[in-house]
Amino acid sequence: MSNSRRKLLQGMALSSAAVIAGKVVAASEPSVSKHSNNGLKGNVKHSVSRWTYGDLDIEQLCVLVKSLGFSAIDLVGPEDWPSLKKHNIDSSMCNGAELNLVDGWIHPEFHDELTRRYLAHIELVSQAGYKNLVCFSGNARGMDPEQGLKNAVEGLRRILPAAQKQGVMIQMELFNSKIDHPDYMADNSAWGIELCKQLDSPNFKLLYDIYHMQINEGDIIRTIGDNHQYFGHYHTAGVPGRNEIDDTQELFYPAIVKAILKTGYQGYLAQEFIPTPNTPEGRAESLRQAIHICDV
Repeated sequence: MSNSRRKLLQGMALSSAAVIAGKVVAASEPSVSKHSNNGLKGNVKHSVSRWTYGDLDIEQLCVLVKSLGFSAIDLVGPEDWPSLKKHNIDSSMCNGAELNLVDGWIHPEFHDELTRRYLAHIELVSQAGYKNLVCFSGNARGMDPEQGLKNAVEGLRRILPAAQKQGVMIQMELFNSKIDHPDYMADNSAWGIELCKQLDSPNFKLLYDIYHMQINEGDIIRTIGDNHQYFGHYHTAGVPGRNEIDDTQELFYPAIVKAILKTGYQGYLAQEFIPTPNTPEGRAESLRQAIHICDV
């Protein structure tokens, strides 16, 4: 886990603890009312990853999301689903079944515990009316990719019948191993696509993170066009730096999103950049701009 992601997740945990304790969270509501209902075209189903706006509690993030004209938040666990339902916001990618980001499905020693956790979570996701649940390969720790693939297939086959029965899509996220997640096994689209082929399940796909794959392999638009049938969800962020997706970075997101839509994709595109402004209003504006950049 990168230091930025760890710090933001720690901040989220502190915020959740304050809410549970019945305390008032000090962070102010970002002022974005002037951008409410701001004319999104409706071609893209927008979302934002929970952890990247960890300075806001879940209620504040729900208010921000609705004020910007969309209605989904990514990587949200069951403890926050009541708030999402209160605001009529979708949990576009559920989490919380994983052990962590490094002890994943390529390791047989974790299969029993992962199976127990995922079977329980699949039931929760289905009961809540959600569709997507994230999973992770874990770190190689000297394991060769072929063995990792074999192990992941054996482990994931234990949960996919339940996922299919409950109508839940299990999605393994692709990370870069060059900058943010050293030693992560699923660090390239070819390995993930082979995993999809061997599992041969309608309820398993890849979470194609555009930021991560630009760092590790590039060729984003061609990869999406050639392999979109294996990709069930998309994340964004600017390269380099994982910050705003504006003209300060090397990816041109309008063309990428058009390529995604051209495949017939009807799922969510989730912003997962780390906003750079030091005020709630500035961070809200960063999200508004990102949504409009991708609203092709």
